[in-house]
Amino acid sequence: MKLNLQTQWSLIKEHIKKNRQKNMFVSIASVNADNEPTITPIGSLFLNNDCTGFYFEKFASKLGQNAPNNKSICVLSVNNGRWFWLKSLFKGRFDSYPGVKLYGELGKKREATEREMRAMQRRVRGAKGLKGHDYLWKEMSQIREITFTKAEAINLAKMTRNLK
Repeated sequence: MKLNLQTQWSLIKEHIKKNRQKNMFVSIASVNADNEPTITPIGSLFLNNDCTGFYFEKFASKLGQNAPNNKSICVLSVNNGRWFWLKSLFKGRFDSYPGVKLYGELGKKREATEREMRAMQRRVRGAKGLKGHDYLWKEMSQIREITFTKAEAINLAKMTRNLK
């Protein structure tokens, strides 16, 4: 089901924010130089207010490698909450979209601003003091920009028929 990126951007952002709180990541599909698809889990996707976003590219090496040959990507965010699914299966319908796909293009890689780095540190502050925190998130300084061009809600026939 196609979503209007411009008029429904706030809804899309909220959906992805809620799903990230449950899943901790989104999946980003890209295509490599051999025209093979690849999926990268990203926990550092941030969406701006203008149908753009960015992610920290510390570990997402495949996306950066694929960008020179094919900048096209697809972000998949799915609500995999057990209660969400059980409630929906019981009712025979979803009260909100079970997932959203965002299509877009990778932009330039650049140094993160102070504001972007603070946003990342706020996201992972719950893990501060744990062994893996510094290894994973201490030196997050490079981001890759994304411009989104299209959005779709996951369509599951009669279960999503009531959603517009």
